[in-house]
Amino acid sequence: MKHLFLSFLLFTSAISMAFTDPVGKITGSVIDGELNEPIPYATIIINDMEGNLVTGITSSDDGTFKIDNIKSGDYIFKVQFIGYKTYSKDIHIDRNNTNINIGTIKLEPDVAMLDETVVIAERTTIEQRVDRKVINVGKDLMTTGASASEIMVNIPSVNVDQDGNISLRGNSNVRILVDGKPTNLDPAQLLKQIPSTSIKSIELITNPSAKYNPEGMSGIINIVLHKNANQGFNGNLNTGLTVGKNTRFNGTLDMNYRTGKFNFYSNAGTNFGPRENGGTILLPEQNIEQQFKVDNERENYLFKLGVDFYLNDNNTFSFYTNQNMFDGGPDGYISVRDGNDTSMDVTQLLYMNMDNSNSAYNFLFDHDFNKEGHDIQFELDYNDFVEEENTNIDFTDTELDLIPYNDLVEERRENFTGNIDYVNPLSEVSKLELGAEVRLLDTDNDYKTTNPDFEDSQYQYNRDIYSFYTTFGQTFEKWSYQLGARLEQFNVDAVYNGALVYEDDYFTAYPSGFVSYNPGEKNSYQLSYSRRVDRPGFGQVNPIREVASPRLTVAGNPELRPQFTNSLELNYTRKLGKKGSLTSGVFYRRTQDEINQVFNSREDEPGSIFLTFANFDSNDSYGAEFSLNYKFTDWWSSNTGLELYRQNLKGVAGNEFIEIDNKAFTFRTNHNLKATESLTFSLFGFYRSASQDLQLDVKPMYFMNLGARYSFLEDNKATLSLNFNDVFDTQEFRIEDGRPFEQKGRFKGETQTVYLGFSYRFGGGKNRAVKRKSRDNDESGGGGVF
Repeated sequence: MKHLFLSFLLFTSAISMAFTDPVGKITGSVIDGELNEPIPYATIIINDMEGNLVTGITSSDDGTFKIDNIKSGDYIFKVQFIGYKTYSKDIHIDRNNTNINIGTIKLEPDVAMLDETVVIAERTTIEQRVDRKVINVGKDLMTTGASASEIMVNIPSVNVDQDGNISLRGNSNVRILVDGKPTNLDPAQLLKQIPSTSIKSIELITNPSAKYNPEGMSGIINIVLHKNANQGFNGNLNTGLTVGKNTRFNGTLDMNYRTGKFNFYSNAGTNFGPRENGGTILLPEQNIEQQFKVDNERENYLFKLGVDFYLNDNNTFSFYTNQNMFDGGPDGYISVRDGNDTSMDVTQLLYMNMDNSNSAYNFLFDHDFNKEGHDIQFELDYNDFVEEENTNIDFTDTELDLIPYNDLVEERRENFTGNIDYVNPLSEVSKLELGAEVRLLDTDNDYKTTNPDFEDSQYQYNRDIYSFYTTFGQTFEKWSYQLGARLEQFNVDAVYNGALVYEDDYFTAYPSGFVSYNPGEKNSYQLSYSRRVDRPGFGQVNPIREVASPRLTVAGNPELRPQFTNSLELNYTRKLGKKGSLTSGVFYRRTQDEINQVFNSREDEPGSIFLTFANFDSNDSYGAEFSLNYKFTDWWSSNTGLELYRQNLKGVAGNEFIEIDNKAFTFRTNHNLKATESLTFSLFGFYRSASQDLQLDVKPMYFMNLGARYSFLEDNKATLSLNFNDVFDTQEFRIEDGRPFEQKGRFKGETQTVYLGFSYRFGGGKNRAVKRKSRDNDESGGGGVF
């Protein structure tokens, strides 16, 4: 009876299985068809044959995907990602075909954004990802300069003033990273020292999640230097010559060797040659005119050397070092002419030499657990900056009793960062991220002078930050979200000439939240919130006085407090078929304890001012951005952007508290016209409207660039570029009015130039993606959605 009963159960089970619909499983991975790098968060869609949605997920951090519980039948399988062509395939599931492995899907870039078959980018492209805008730097007008500072003018949402100071969305409180890591260099100086041909891409992260360090209230600009992972030996040589009033040279050599478990890579770059700047400032009320002209000498060398070691499929060790050496500075004069009293006339001769080295060392251990997407990383980063600034000041054309003097500033900054990051996909729709970080900064500044009005001094600034973050997110059919928070303990102290002049110790939370809605393959909506901080820079807290001109003295304020910003952002992306895409967004920021410059007039010296920094109450800013990537015909493609900003600025100029309502906009358009498969022409136009800050009213600025590019040799391995920049010689910075007293001025750099560039690729071999992921350069957690 027992055996009869067991046989009956087995028979009924078999009958049940025979009449039950089988379920299938679909697996595979998604990569960039040109770079062979994984594409995280690609949308995987399963439709029935009538086009109705059955289910869908997104690819994981390493580009892989798995969809379970698909009933038997015929389906349309699709893979989509912004900036790429849609991949489509018909699939069939039945009892004999339940495990379907699609294999590796190589997505091709959208023809509206990229040239069809060029492996090395021949022109700059703009890619809108989930959490950032990526500018893949090519060899067109977007890279017509010797340094990163010169090409930043062409980047959407970014503005660069006449001194090289950078702002994002109209705000200068932006964090600059190189390969996802901070450096000890001043951002303006850093951008001038990086050769443009060393740059692979520039990433704009306007609303980072809790996973990212919260510095930079307007966001993060990450500069990614060249590195590849092609099998065998290969490389790329880039050189360029800029001819204007002066001649400048820039060049880089990128090399890579991939064999077995090792990948070795290096980058060597240089730029050198003088660049002229000049201008005038008129103070009508005092009847005083200031005129200056300087040649900024520059000799810079950048080296990057690294290795990746693939111990096995689960463990990777990586190490790289960046070495940056710079020598140069301004050489020129500043002249003051007093229309009321010629005995006060003076010309100051200025020669400044800055000799510095900036060294970074990075180590990373990456362990992948057996579960897909389950990963832990441990990273150490050390940055050492040493600079000697030697300034010689002399005076001529004056009746004043002024004595020539020398200033010597010796500075050293050491920055150590250690972090651990853990990612666990708890289920097919949920993901948890945890991490901890320590950042230690030590700064020593030694000032010596022969000026009898100033004294030798020493300044030490030490800052320690300990932080912990967590994020949790889920993805549904059309919706996804992520919530997170970063907790930080911040300690700082400043010692001036042996006395403690400032210290602070506080604990702060930085929350973030992201929501994404994708109703179909053409439309995407994203809403995000984050809290950011802008801590005073070294120059803003350094009390050592700096004489910038005969009538201007600059010094920092060691008692400056950090300013905190709450940022809200809404973005919309629409794909315009095969022609391109339109992205738009609006943002709002509210800043507390805002840091602003303070201009005070000196009572004992009419027309002279003292500049320092102070905290104020609040600042509201908001704006809208529109970006269109569109291919009108097979031979005409374009990138066009419009940015609108409005800010409420509060501060002190002289002894008066003022409030400014600043409205401004920026328009950029870049067009590429393909004459043949080898010859392309380019046109770039730029217009920035009038604007205001607390001290100045700035007049509009506009310019146009023209260029041509020709590719030749087998597989177009060689490229020759010729560009004419600032065709009508209109790129200049002009001011009118001003506070605390009226000012009129014009500042003109060496902008009308001709650039000749040459590039050559050598070596070859099939590309294999490197597993190395830098936490600040990893978009997997930044956008907060899957």
